Parts: sequence; structure tokens; C-alpha cells
Amino acid sequence: MQRVFTDMTGRTVEVAYPPQRIVSLVPSQTELLYDLGLSDEVVGITKFCIHPNDWFRNKKRIGGTKTVHTDIVRSLQPDLILANKEENTREQIEELASLFPVWISDIKTIDQGLQMISEVGAITRKSTEAEQLTNHITTGFNALSQPKKTHNVAYFIWRDPWMCAGGDTFISDMITRMGWHNALADMNRYPAVTLEELTTRNIDMVLLSSEPYPFKDKHIAEIQAVLPNATIHLVDGEMFSWYGSRMKLAPAYLQNLING
Repeated sequence: MQRVFTDMTGRTVEVAYPPQRIVSLVPSQTELLYDLGLSDEVVGITKFCIHPNDWFRNKKRIGGTKTVHTDIVRSLQPDLILANKEENTREQIEELASLFPVWISDIKTIDQGLQMISEVGAITRKSTEAEQLTNHITTGFNALSQPKKTHNVAYFIWRDPWMCAGGDTFISDMITRMGWHNALADMNRYPAVTLEELTTRNIDMVLLSSEPYPFKDKHIAEIQAVLPNATIHLVDGEMFSWYGSRMKLAPAYLQNLING
């Protein structure tokens, strides 16, 4: 049976329902498929789809999120490909969409992440499981207690050049939900900045993400020298940027940061 779905970019996608051969090009959505109970249906994942570990070790890898081996995808003959507007490249997605049904997510907020979970649940006939998951996540975020102090935060994702999360990102929405303020909220996407530029933004908290750049303790001193009054933390990037079922773990992690 064929059914038509609309993805998060407004495209209509005709899918054999329910899909039996799914390829995921997005790590956080791969984990979601696992938590929805779609182990047999998922036939291909990226080399960055590290959760769950059993899938990472045993599922067919189709390259990276931005370097998809389209020949491998073609060999898998998927009846559904899950992609993301930001994480995957437009050219490769258009190529795959000319051959197979491709459903694209576009996520900049926690609410859009919840929407994605619901819609992936619908397209895979796992709506009940998706609803249970979104309810769990919503309860967790609603239980977050507000901080005693509102920090002005710079969230770093890259070095050389230094890059931070701007205001129209999922990461920025996570910071806002914590009751903190993104010091670069007036900038879009992931702007390249200099540390000297940041001295004018009254930053009192710096978060160094574990991904996509693997920040370490040695980078703290480098930033501290320019922002001496800021508190600097190494943080788990998955908790701030994975917009699938990992969101169920995020509230407890964020609460620990809020509590200091």
C-alpha cells in the first residue's frame, strides 16, 4: 500500500506503507528508529550513527552524513530514506530523491524535534511508540527548574576557525529552555568568530561541545586567557544537538548544569 506524507520542508513523499527497508542518513534519527523498535527494517546507517552500538557494529554503513555513498544506498534498495536539511548535502539528497522516497527533517527547536518524532512514528507505523516517547520528553523538559542566575552563554562547536551556535539553532533553543541566554542569539546558524570579538558580549559562561569538534581540557586555557571572567565547561554535544530520542536523556543532564 502506498501512502503520501509531507516532510518538514513541505515536500510530499509517496512511501510504501509501512516501509520495510529504511536507510537513515542522520545519527539522532537512527537512534530514534531503534527506540521505535525498527531494528529489522533499518538496512543502512552512516558511519556517525554510533547509537545503538550494536547497529553501529553490524548495520551496513553508507558513508558519512555529508559524504553518502549513493552507490551503496542504491544497492540496498530502500523504500524510505530519512535525511535532514542541515546535516546532509542538498545535491546528494536530490540525487537520492530521484530514485527513492526521501523524507527530510528541518529542526531548529525542541518542539520541532518532537514534531519530527511524531511524524517519523506515523510514516513507520509506530505512532503509539512515538507518542509515548514525546510525552516522556515533554514531561522531562517541563520539569526543568529555572536557574538562580541567568548566564550569558557562548556555545562553541568548532576551532580554527572558532565557531559558535547562533540563535536559529536547536542548540540555542536548548540553552533558552535552561533559562540561560545565548550570547550569539542575534547571529544565524554557526558563525565564525574571533575570541576577541566575544569580549564585547558580556559572556560569563562558555560551553565547549564534544562534537562535531572534540574540545578537550587544553582548549579551556586558550579561551580563558581572552575571557578571564567566564566559567568554562566541557559538555556532551549529543545532549545539546541530538534532536531524536536522545532528548529523553537531556533534561537530567541540563538540570545538573543548571544546578552547577
